[in-house]
Amino acid sequence: MVIFRRFFRHLREGFIGVKRHFGMAFSASSAVTITLLLVGVFGVFAVNMAYLTQEIESSISLVAMIDYDVTDPSAITNMKKKVEDMEEVDRVIYRTKDEEFDFYNQEYPDMVEFSENYRAENPFHDTFLIYVKDGMDMENVKNAVASMNGIDSVQDGGNNTYTLINILHTMRNAGGILILSLVALAVYLIYNTIKITIATRKDEIWIMRNVGAKNSYIRAPFLVEGIIIAIIGSILPIGLIVYGYYKLYTMTGGVLAGVITLIPVLPFIIYVAAGLLAIGIFVGFMGSYISVCKYLRLTR
Repeated sequence: MVIFRRFFRHLREGFIGVKRHFGMAFSASSAVTITLLLVGVFGVFAVNMAYLTQEIESSISLVAMIDYDVTDPSAITNMKKKVEDMEEVDRVIYRTKDEEFDFYNQEYPDMVEFSENYRAENPFHDTFLIYVKDGMDMENVKNAVASMNGIDSVQDGGNNTYTLINILHTMRNAGGILILSLVALAVYLIYNTIKITIATRKDEIWIMRNVGAKNSYIRAPFLVEGIIIAIIGSILPIGLIVYGYYKLYTMTGGVLAGVITLIPVLPFIIYVAAGLLAIGIFVGFMGSYISVCKYLRLTR
């Protein structure tokens, strides 16, 4: 009961502090709004770019050609299972040489009349289309499959494929670094704003300490204030980004500029809203904690 009474007391004092110092609280919440808006906009962009690059990467496959003399269905099934059991492999699709022939005709319709002359003596191999979980593992999978008995050769598209995979990974990593940098910037900006708020109340902190209040007791209302300020500052950017993304998705049909496939609205916008609120609470808490600790001795 004592813990609950203290919790609600600190909660009440936090709301009173925000109301009593409304001007500074408004300034701090504005900083939260601006920084979270930046984090949200660039975050949505980065996540969609990561989604796009992952989709492109997942469409790249290795083509493993099976030896002509491997015709036993059970042997082919065993080979397919062996490839599927590789940790780096996502899925394997088996295509017969007749299906390969038809695929070639679909890809080169102008050559159908010529190629049909060779259908009776189909020169294609039965093949495995191998999709890996991470494009960076493609070369290792290629070498492992090429060394298997019954595999004639493995095609990977050459150096251009690996260049593309490296570019896609670089784009995803750059997006992650950008988001982390913006979060760090948000903590710094909010810390400085809240620091000014708390600095104007250092006499209040000094009096509380001199009447015997513990550091944790003094610190708690300020932490509550930081969280309240963060929640208030999060409302506008969450609303703008959720509504803006919904309108963008519906106006473009989920495909931006005819090339970039957007992540479906649900449940993505729920994750975005929850993520922005969590980031806001985190930076508000940390900004308040760091600021108030400047005026407190952490040990007595």
